[in-house]
Amino acid sequence: MSTDTRPIAILSVYDKTGLLDLANGFIQKGVRLLASGGTARAIRDAGLEVEDISAVTKAPEILGGRVKTLHPAVHGGILARDIPSDEKDLADQHINKVDYVICNLYPFVETISKPDVTIPQAVEEIDIGGVTLLRAAAKNHSRITILSDPADYASFLSDLSSGNISAETKQRLALKAFTQTAEYDNAISSYFRQTYAGNGTQHLALRYGANPHQKPAAAYVPHGSLPFTALSGQPGYINLLDALNAWALVKELDVATGLPAAASFKHVSPAGAAIGLPLTPEEAKVYMVADIDGIENSGLAQAYARARGADRMSSFGDLLALSREVDVPTAKIISREVSDGVIAAGYTPEALEILKKKKGGKYLVLQMDVNYEPPATEERTVYGVHLVQRRNDARIVPAETFSKVLVPAGAGKLPEEALRDLAVATIALKYTQSNSVCYALNGQVIGLGAGQQSRIHCTRLAGDKADNWWMRFHERTLGLKFKKGVKRPEKSNAIDLLCSGQVPKSGPEREDFEKQFEEVPAPFTAEEREAWLSRLTNVAVSSDAFFPFSDNVYRLARSGVKYVAAPTGSVNDPAVFEAAEKLGITFVEQGTRLFHH
Repeated sequence: MSTDTRPIAILSVYDKTGLLDLANGFIQKGVRLLASGGTARAIRDAGLEVEDISAVTKAPEILGGRVKTLHPAVHGGILARDIPSDEKDLADQHINKVDYVICNLYPFVETISKPDVTIPQAVEEIDIGGVTLLRAAAKNHSRITILSDPADYASFLSDLSSGNISAETKQRLALKAFTQTAEYDNAISSYFRQTYAGNGTQHLALRYGANPHQKPAAAYVPHGSLPFTALSGQPGYINLLDALNAWALVKELDVATGLPAAASFKHVSPAGAAIGLPLTPEEAKVYMVADIDGIENSGLAQAYARARGADRMSSFGDLLALSREVDVPTAKIISREVSDGVIAAGYTPEALEILKKKKGGKYLVLQMDVNYEPPATEERTVYGVHLVQRRNDARIVPAETFSKVLVPAGAGKLPEEALRDLAVATIALKYTQSNSVCYALNGQVIGLGAGQQSRIHCTRLAGDKADNWWMRFHERTLGLKFKKGVKRPEKSNAIDLLCSGQVPKSGPEREDFEKQFEEVPAPFTAEEREAWLSRLTNVAVSSDAFFPFSDNVYRLARSGVKYVAAPTGSVNDPAVFEAAEKLGITFVEQGTRLFHH
């Protein structure tokens, strides 16, 4: 152990910003400087006193500078605690304690950002000794002060001059060092994941991000394998946002009801969701699947017919999810709809062949690992800020979730059909952009209002969609006679105009409407709409948060709603409950807010 009793600072920096001022400040406070390689040269060339690291290691820098500070004389001095056993070890090995470590790292991120950088060039910018210095000093921050950012030098020198480097300052500087090494390691692993894994099981290059100009884009998991495999096509960023949210929805629906489930997703919200209940002849016609052979024997095909058919305008160009193995009837429905892709538990060989032919072989077909369970926490980055939260793992169990009836007082257990439809609506809300309100009937979503700033606007939007859905079952709609050659999307658009009361009265738009038909239908009168809508009943509605005013309940009643589930907690709860009771609506407390963003 050296007889020099001055405090010791070890300096090893790539970025030499502020280095000389820092070194001069140390010297003025009687601190002994030990530095490596270029750091020592820069200080010495400025006429300041500094010793090479070899003064304590008694070993030269070797391997072209790859090994400089990796030595017990350095790290023993850094990691030693103020305890008798550590003091004895230092004395036995003639090692002095280190009091300050100043270190920043080779510019790995800057290097790999350059065009045409080679792997050997990238490898040479992977700092080993620097990361070790940072981590060792940060680990022992109760005794050591670690400086990893030149931006901290000035405030540190002020503290050093006053003789007061607080525990809080040491903690803050240690956290910064740990963060720096973590980000550095992440950058290295990300680079080699892309370089060596390519489009493997851990890393998948995407076509682009949310928009075509947002390149490059990728999907990866830090450990293990991606939970899905692309059997056909290449996904984009939004494709995967839709696919993974949609898969979570159908998986949960299947578990909650015991029936195959399907979801039609657009822009990270469901356009439709349903479970596999048999279709009536009228439903098969409305959903344009009456000619699908074998649909009567396929619960999955029935589920997708409902999910896609409930709001065909919103489902145009969807990304769909299916909770079970895709069979031929389901694949035939998918093959003739305008759709971007599908994610499912699996595919029969015949079904996969049908789907692989769609879009000239470019249709996205993803197979999900049904046993995959996501981590308990999830993270996203917004404008450079990292946000972390526990994943929304709230479980919807119909008999338990909807057991607390608030009105009418003394009501008994809800009918099984009501429990089922409330479950469908509530699970759909978990994966819908908030605010959101969902109407369900016959095991399917029939109207969903998503992403509105006002809840009443969600309620109205969803209710209008539910009304539109019901108008499609009117005999006039069922009897529409389209001209031969009119395509399915054109039929859907014309039906939507008729059922929503938006038939143009004149002009080019009216001409386009009329030319679709052999017999042009008359628009529904207000009386006809009211008479038909009065026949809609037993609809179940769920809301992702409480209804703040009774106007929501009045709008629900106009679309045949008989059952409502929502969280409570509004100051206007009594007025909302009173309105529900007056209108003959059963109001159930659903105790978990389900915002999704």
